[in-house]
Amino acid sequence: MPDLIACEGCDAIYKRAQLRPRDVATCPRCHTELERHAGQQRKRVLPLTVASLITFIIANAFPIVEIEVRGLRSETTLAGAVVALGSEGMSPVALLVLATTILFPLLQLCILVWLLIPLERERQAPGFAWLVRLMQTLRPWGMIEVFLLGVLVAIVKLSSIATVVAGPALWAFMVLTVLLTSVLAFDPRGFWEMVFHRQRGA
Repeated sequence: MPDLIACEGCDAIYKRAQLRPRDVATCPRCHTELERHAGQQRKRVLPLTVASLITFIIANAFPIVEIEVRGLRSETTLAGAVVALGSEGMSPVALLVLATTILFPLLQLCILVWLLIPLERERQAPGFAWLVRLMQTLRPWGMIEVFLLGVLVAIVKLSSIATVVAGPALWAFMVLTVLLTSVLAFDPRGFWEMVFHRQRGA
């Protein structure tokens, strides 16, 4: 029911309280957070998601770095790096990089757009419940920030033996990491609250 909320810690059922900005509701039995006022976050999450998608495309369309050793230059995109890993006999690593840095983050962003655009128009997207659960499942598997850290470490190590020039994708990945942190900070429970708010207002 829209006016009831279940505690994830002890399964107690409470009547949903009307929260004010910065308010946080907690379970009096186990002190688990029940919900918090989202403030202006709901209005910002769709523009941030669209910006993340644009940045994601840029990050994957351009070279990450350009390396020059003794007059020989080499550059590659993230997809090219995945293909190179596969051709070197490291298929499991290639699949892991592909999943955690391309497929899962892209899927999360697409799900967000699919859910948020209808909600902006006071509608509920098809497959709403299943997609919200899927997004929660995928959340720990998006590791762009880990990939970025690995690239920066590699650049530092390579700079002593080669000329390394940061490509457009590297800067895009930096921006994308910040944007994704902001977007994925949105509690998925907020989707249910947006739907319940729309139902109460109907």
